[in-house]
Amino acid sequence: MTDVVFVFEVHQPFRVKKNYFWERRMFQRLGKEELFNYYFDEALDREIFERASRKCYLPANQIILNLIDQYKRERKKVKVSFSLSGVFLEQCERFNKDVLESFKRLAETGCVEFLDQTYYHSLCGLYPVSGEFVEQVKMHREAMKELLRFEPKVFENTELLYNNAIAKAVEELGYAGIYMEGVERVLKDRPPNHVYTARDCERLRVLLRNYKLTDDIGFRFSARWWTEWPLTAEKYASWLAITPGQCISIFPDYETFGEHQWPETGIHDFLAHLFPKILEYDNLNMATPSEVISKYEPVGYVEVPELSTVSWADLERDTSGWLGNTMQWAYHTTVRDMEPLVKEARDPALLKTWRYFQISDHLHSMFTAGGGPGAVHTYFSPYGNPVDAFVACQGAVTDFEMRLRVFTVAANEPFKFYLGVGEEKYTGIEARSLRGFIEALPRVSVESIRFHNARGDFESWAEFSLKNENLAKALKRIRVSKISDEDLRDTVIKTAKKHLDELNQRARDLGYY
Repeated sequence: MTDVVFVFEVHQPFRVKKNYFWERRMFQRLGKEELFNYYFDEALDREIFERASRKCYLPANQIILNLIDQYKRERKKVKVSFSLSGVFLEQCERFNKDVLESFKRLAETGCVEFLDQTYYHSLCGLYPVSGEFVEQVKMHREAMKELLRFEPKVFENTELLYNNAIAKAVEELGYAGIYMEGVERVLKDRPPNHVYTARDCERLRVLLRNYKLTDDIGFRFSARWWTEWPLTAEKYASWLAITPGQCISIFPDYETFGEHQWPETGIHDFLAHLFPKILEYDNLNMATPSEVISKYEPVGYVEVPELSTVSWADLERDTSGWLGNTMQWAYHTTVRDMEPLVKEARDPALLKTWRYFQISDHLHSMFTAGGGPGAVHTYFSPYGNPVDAFVACQGAVTDFEMRLRVFTVAANEPFKFYLGVGEEKYTGIEARSLRGFIEALPRVSVESIRFHNARGDFESWAEFSLKNENLAKALKRIRVSKISDEDLRDTVIKTAKKHLDELNQRARDLGYY
């Protein structure tokens, strides 16, 4: 018997205001609590979310709830899974709590599994250091526990971005399985309808999305040029019945059911009749990803080096949907490289705003290739064209970076803490700002502080990298006063904090945050 696994991707982004730059909105005076509404178009987000709720989320959820109830006493049950982004859950709470309640009812049936993903539906899994990826995954895990009382065991990285390093990180986070696109260049002659293992992972199982069967619903359902149009539940179920393998994973955007494919196309009727038609076949069963992982032994392993990352996007099924041109790389690099500075800030409002800028949809809108993929990117974009998307998003993130640099008092070069002369004496601790310097001092040894103080390194950094002569002079006075080791750390911290507070107050007076 073959298990049919339906997983629905559910995501809505927070969109940068499309006229942000052209309305000359950059560098206005405002407080940190105003940043969200300053950068992001809440009115547009609400409009799109309400429309999707009316056309897709609420009616499709009700259809599935009815089917689950209809088959709850049968030997074969209706079972489905969802992958909800954290920012989608935020929009549920912000715009329409009825949608969240409907997902809670689904969770309570015991026939629905929820997957984990990055909270912000971001590309942080591609960052060279995995810290932000781990933090976002843990944030999503906590949101699922809090809002849906569910602890996911299977992971889906943003847009199915997958490579060996991502798989290893996911295994270390304790997941039993991960989803990947069923890409021919990875599978070679092997079918996607089986359970695999991940290269260099001991326990993690890899499930593969059958993109051909998924796209028959997602992209071709209402295409009158398609030789198989109209697609009926009977026809689709018959295709599944003759597809060999352990499990067939159908993994579309949930918005397919009413938003991308309008109700007038018959998509809701298709959904309502599809699951019963599947269960009519003796050789088909409906299952969740966790059930499949525990049921089947892997038939082999998949190997995807980091430079060959795969995804479900476009014809290439790689990273080019988000990182395929210079504009995308410029924006991605700007956001990614802010991580050390924004985390030195130790400010929840700034951290949250930075993470909103990581939402992958911003990059998706900057895609410049044409053809079918270009039409898909244009459909999802709130901007007139890719250049306008870049101008809006890059303008907003540049404005944010300026405020972040003012708040942290960013340095031109980081201060690296050593225990003595030579690279082997490097402690691994560094500060990219005055605020980060203050945060780092309690974590370094007195030996390191004494070493740098005696050499005049603190004052040199203040003068030449922070460009702050007053702080440099104050730090020099500490050096020449020969303060005891017991008081040295506290004295340096108090001196640096005094100057930080003065600079921050001046910035607040000028309206930078």
